[in-house]
Amino acid sequence: MPKSRIPYKRVLLKISGEALHSNGHCLSPDIFSQVSKQVQDLVLHDIEVGIVIGGGNIFRGVMGDALGLERTSSDQMGMLATLINGIALAESLKKIGIKAEVLSALVCSPVLETYSWQKAREYLGQKKVVIFVGGTGSPFFTTDTAAALRASEIKADILLKATQVDGVYTKDPKKYPDAKRFDKISYTEVLAQKLDVMDATSVALCMQSKIPILVFNLGTKAKLTDVLQNETLSTRIG
Repeated sequence: MPKSRIPYKRVLLKISGEALHSNGHCLSPDIFSQVSKQVQDLVLHDIEVGIVIGGGNIFRGVMGDALGLERTSSDQMGMLATLINGIALAESLKKIGIKAEVLSALVCSPVLETYSWQKAREYLGQKKVVIFVGGTGSPFFTTDTAAALRASEIKADILLKATQVDGVYTKDPKKYPDAKRFDKISYTEVLAQKLDVMDATSVALCMQSKIPILVFNLGTKAKLTDVLQNETLSTRIG
């Protein structure tokens, strides 16, 4: 489809760590390859891409509970897991000719460059994919909140929230066959109905920054460019 049909210049893609897990591998080469090709398609459409990546494929909060860890320590371990995913995704992108930089909210200078919004915008302006890791850099905040924060800081036109379902539902459609899907819903309705799609902090921040959210299923055959051009493939929040 013509590039001009995509009305967005800069997007922020949020990918959960769980989405990178497959067939018993916490880092699935096939999924990293698929994600990289999806991102490549966006880049070839002259779209600037920022990515916030989770770490749940390597470490999840429930593991911390099982180990008897303090919430702060558990969250810090989860943030460290995102660094591994970010490096892996950057290398996967580079293998197919896409320039990528990883910026970490956690200071880890021997390995990664520390995040700053100025540096992020500079790299995006150079047509590099920017991968944000380390969450917000603080415990008690989700990577959804990190995604909303980074989207606001880089002035993204839209936030793409990749999930395992094709939009926002009244309840979990995998558990409840009678769940109803929304084609479009406002930020305030998501918050008022306490819909389990993103945490309240991230939705409120996107509302404040006037950044719409598209919730879609990353596992379908539809490309990210298809999702941006045909919003029937997602639920729009905003």
